Amino acid sequence: HLGTCKIWDTASGEELRTLEGHRNVVYAIAFNNPYGDKIATGSFDKTCKLWSAETGKCYHTFRGHTAEIVCLSFNLQSTLIATGSMDTTAKLWDIQNGEEVVMLTGHSAEIIALSFNTTGDRIITGSFDHTVAVWDVGTGRKLHTLIGHRAEISSAQFNWDCSLIVTGSMDKTCMLWNAVTGTRVATLTGHDDEVLDVCFDYTGQRIATSSADGSARVYNAETKKCIAKLEGHGGEISKICFNPQGSRILTASSDKTARLWDPHTGQCIQILEGHTDEIFSCAFNYKGDIIITGNYLGFVYTVLYFETKHVLGPFYTC
Repeated sequence: HLGTCKIWDTASGEELRTLEGHRNVVYAIAFNNPYGDKIATGSFDKTCKLWSAETGKCYHTFRGHTAEIVCLSFNLQSTLIATGSMDTTAKLWDIQNGEEVVMLTGHSAEIIALSFNTTGDRIITGSFDHTVAVWDVGTGRKLHTLIGHRAEISSAQFNWDCSLIVTGSMDKTCMLWNAVTGTRVATLTGHDDEVLDVCFDYTGQRIATSSADGSARVYNAETKKCIAKLEGHGGEISKICFNPQGSRILTASSDKTARLWDPHTGQCIQILEGHTDEIFSCAFNYKGDIIITGNYLGFVYTVLYFETKHVLGPFYTC
């Protein structure tokens, strides 16, 4: 059903509960890792809802955006949720009392990506206005505007020690920025089409990029050199992420598959099949033993990944 989420037991395949309440497509979903006891859902109905992962109870409905919510994130401390919207603003919400803490205004087009740093005092927002803004979480004040991309921003992320920011853009490049000064450190090139997603590994030593050209790349964050090319998908790659251990990369593609890769060799280790439509989202859980993948029809499958390559699923629909 439109606007519902189901939670399933990954071991038995048994449906545990349904999260119902949104009045339109649920476009963004996040767990409050590393705790994992709460789920946030962002919808085209302009609201964000906070749920108990254990009971399915809705704690809060966050209202205030005047257009669709397209991205959201918990801070690492699990005290705030950030939502980004087509209304060109981002909002920070208090998880405890459900109140809006601050509104971040200044972009001239929709906010498509946002990310807290690990200490929780900074947040970045990426927009279709070609810029990324760095904000003070406590005051809502804009500290820096990262200007350099020549097209829409697709993705933005801090590294673990909060010293660097990586951004991906429809201009086919990925840029590396000093998070403290807001100055550009490097431009990573090589893709033949739009860069759709970028991420650091958990140590901040490597950067992974995925592109509409059907390939993904791994760069050394220090030397800025490409150290691996991940080739094999038959369509654009909309999402890429490292597992927490840094030993695997997961990609999601419009070719209806997700793939697991060795980031050192660029070799494809496993193809996760089962979706009947293009996959736009994928994530590892905190332990790195469960993979979640989602497609545009709104179905989200949970796949268990073990070294023995047992794949169980689908278990999650959203």
